[in-house]
Amino acid sequence: MKNIKDTVFEVALAVLPVTLFVILLQIVLRLPIAVVVQFLVGAVMVTIGLILFLLGVHLGLLQIGESTGAVLPKVGKAWLVVLFGFLLGFVVTIAEPDVRVLATQVDMVSGGAISKNLLISTVALGVAIFVGLGMLRVIVGIPLKYLLLVSYGLILILALFTPAEFVPVALDAGGVTTGPMTVPFIIALGVGVASVLGGRKTSTDGFGFVALGSIGPILAVLLLGVIYA
Repeated sequence: MKNIKDTVFEVALAVLPVTLFVILLQIVLRLPIAVVVQFLVGAVMVTIGLILFLLGVHLGLLQIGESTGAVLPKVGKAWLVVLFGFLLGFVVTIAEPDVRVLATQVDMVSGGAISKNLLISTVALGVAIFVGLGMLRVIVGIPLKYLLLVSYGLILILALFTPAEFVPVALDAGGVTTGPMTVPFIIALGVGVASVLGGRKTSTDGFGFVALGSIGPILAVLLLGVIYA
């Protein structure tokens, strides 16, 4: 019950300022009444949807992500942990709404030259590879800063050889993977894996998965641009 109250309060604080600002615009600018009414109806629907979504995240995604992460290291096989990290990163990204919005827009703007399914698969593959790499980092103990330095160095190099129109798409691809489906699951998965590995600090190794997951799509789309070139 407390979780429901906290979630409702959290969503209200997020939606209310925007709603009040639009009402203020209506008073000052005299926006069409029909448009304002549609916005208010939409705001109510968004509020209800966010409450249900966040409750689902807390009850479902976070729990299953952390539980999966806690069980995986107990199998005793590093390759299996990395493989499951790869597969989970792929399927969660496929379900990410933000990724689908970006892919739809790119498909429309490019006239189908970069298809929706191709871009979704490319972004998901990038996330999957780097989530798997994140699992390997926790197992082996590779410092996160080295992975980030090497990855961003590769991004800068690839950007020099990729057609200019692919660069902003690649950067947006990194951003859309930090959406409401991918982030909770990846963070919970990372914390779960780090929490059961002896000699590791959960606060150190359990985080950084989202940073790595955001780099993967950028590199993947830049590579796609090199192929298209």
